[in-house]
Amino acid sequence: MLPMSDDLDFSQPAGAPKPQPAPKPAAPSVALYIPAVARSFFESAGKEESVPAGTVFFSENEKASRLFLKRDKMYFLLEGRVALVVKGRPIGEPKVGEIFGEMAAISDSPRSATAVAQTACRVISLDDKGFASALQKKPEFALMMLGTMIMRLRGMIAKLSGVPSGTQTREQTRVFDKNLLASMAKGLGEQAVVRYEKGKVIMVAGQTGALMYVVVDGFVAISIRGAVVERVGQGGIFGEMALIDQSPRAANATAETDCALLAINRPVFLNLVKSEPTFGISLLGAMAERLRNTAAALN
Repeated sequence: MLPMSDDLDFSQPAGAPKPQPAPKPAAPSVALYIPAVARSFFESAGKEESVPAGTVFFSENEKASRLFLKRDKMYFLLEGRVALVVKGRPIGEPKVGEIFGEMAAISDSPRSATAVAQTACRVISLDDKGFASALQKKPEFALMMLGTMIMRLRGMIAKLSGVPSGTQTREQTRVFDKNLLASMAKGLGEQAVVRYEKGKVIMVAGQTGALMYVVVDGFVAISIRGAVVERVGQGGIFGEMALIDQSPRAANATAETDCALLAINRPVFLNLVKSEPTFGISLLGAMAERLRNTAAALN
């Protein structure tokens, strides 16, 4: 089981710098993806299916259509072999105990590959309704899934050599709509809100973090090596990598205007996913889109 982060500390005045703890020794690596956890999640709300060899689970560039009652599904492989193919070229093969098809299912994006059963297979399938239901029963799966995507994102970022000259600032797409944001703020209460005046530093690259932030009001500038790469407005998020392993921050965050933020640690995250499955779905969808954008930048 992944270690839990420290409780939130609101003993300091809002926006006041907090004392930095002594550096911790590097934590041993942990297996972020645990097949037993994934299987339990899929079994809680999914449907087991047996399919013959040659079955196409989904096709490249395919998109679900609510009009024709066609829903994106993700799958947990119980038995058999599945090939993932892009433009006719094999790119991978999920192993028994692994999931596939999750990226499009949670981000409402077209399929990036085709999945074909190479042998007779048994899978557990989950559509969007089943996924939301399973999150309420097994919220820890959202944290595990977020962790695996973050590890993939870190690998991609490591391949990028610095910040390209002339990098344009990207406006982050809203992650949480106004209704969900209001519901989160009400549920967490005023004690979860931290406020920063314009120009105040919120986090610094290299420092250890334990919190992610949701912007309730105002704008936050995210910068790497002095270059502003992203502006985060109302309903946006930043610092979410800290939920997984309290790793050093990858970027600086500065209040571009006076702003109010919701500070969320790991226990609060799990409670939010359980009470508001849409919160977990929205966050995972945003991370999936970030992976897509980063992969596009690499290519």
